[in-house]
Amino acid sequence: MITLKGEHIYLRALEPEDLEFIHHIENNQDIWEISNTITPYSKFLIKQYLEHAHKDIFEVKQLRLVICNYNNDALGLIDVFDFDFKNRRAGIGILINDSNHRQKGYGKEALQLLISYCKSHLDLHQLYCNISEENDHSLKLFKNQGFEIIGLKKDWNFVNGSYKNEYLLQSILNVH
Repeated sequence: MITLKGEHIYLRALEPEDLEFIHHIENNQDIWEISNTITPYSKFLIKQYLEHAHKDIFEVKQLRLVICNYNNDALGLIDVFDFDFKNRRAGIGILINDSNHRQKGYGKEALQLLISYCKSHLDLHQLYCNISEENDHSLKLFKNQGFEIIGLKKDWNFVNGSYKNEYLLQSILNVH
């Protein structure tokens, strides 16, 4: 896996040393809504996941990268999921872990790097993402990178005792 470098951050493959970072993220109930998680993950399961993280995107249909600053601090994660080579599309998700690192341009730069990677190396035609109707920051981030809202899934996610709507956004990368 090549390292994707930007001006302020870079994206890198998962490493065994990321165990504590991933464990913290996957067990942070404040962000379970974003990841559609409802149960905690053990370090054992995350260690197994990291041992298989080297597998090719064509085999496992996903790619998870760590967003790092140039002090080598892990700031968050960015994912390609539901990779569909035949139809040349995939889903994309992003999380900046610490709220102190949000709204500083790291997510924007990471998203730009990943979109470029998806165009040039994966030859994808389109990307999509799912964002809660209430998540104004993520909606703005993705819209500013060329994603368009193409639908609203009503009462889509059950969170803390109530249903929430979720937008479906799409970006066409390679127009043929």
